[in-house]
Amino acid sequence: MNNPPLNPVQVLEQLHWRYATKKFAPDKKIPEAIWKTLEQSLVLAPSSFGLQPWQFFVIRNPEIRQKLLEPAWGQKPVVEASHLVVFANKQNVNEQDVNRYIQRMAEVQQAPPENFAGFADMVKGYLKEPPYPLEPNKWAAKQTYIALGFFMTCAAMMGIDTLPMEGFMPAQYDEILDLSSKGYSAVVLCAAGYRANDDKNADKPKIRYPSTEVVQYID
Repeated sequence: MNNPPLNPVQVLEQLHWRYATKKFAPDKKIPEAIWKTLEQSLVLAPSSFGLQPWQFFVIRNPEIRQKLLEPAWGQKPVVEASHLVVFANKQNVNEQDVNRYIQRMAEVQQAPPENFAGFADMVKGYLKEPPYPLEPNKWAAKQTYIALGFFMTCAAMMGIDTLPMEGFMPAQYDEILDLSSKGYSAVVLCAAGYRANDDKNADKPKIRYPSTEVVQYID
């Protein structure tokens, strides 16, 4: 599949347009068709080895979202944004997770699982005896940030506002959402929806270092 790329000018316009939306319009909801595309951006997000050691919990129940407000330090987007996504990492990624992924590979590529035995052994060896100090839970947590960036970028391309949030109490979210029993732990939140007309942050210029200070070319 060879799709034409997006217009570079439009991409930059949308990246400049997006900002960390602090105030959402509670009455404006993301249309279902657009949300399904955002949902697929989570599904299609890349991860190390392709293992996808995560789950994305989309909190639609207003009562549960209200419970999640206080352990997020009262940040209103938790309850006011159209959608709230809790990015959670798989706890204690192990050989069973690798086996599950290999089965999925075999199913999608219509090949026997034995064809991927070498890859499976390599990933299992990495997890069991990594080439550098590695804590599987921290490693899995880092993967969720890849998905977060993917989600936010896709949202910006479609004119959807987002707010990533690390300001919350993960343990309390795990308890409220019963994540531990599912084998997951909350890592980061992202609210998505539409900016309020009176959000004073919307028109503020971005404060970024110039590219010459943050991008270096080594020839």
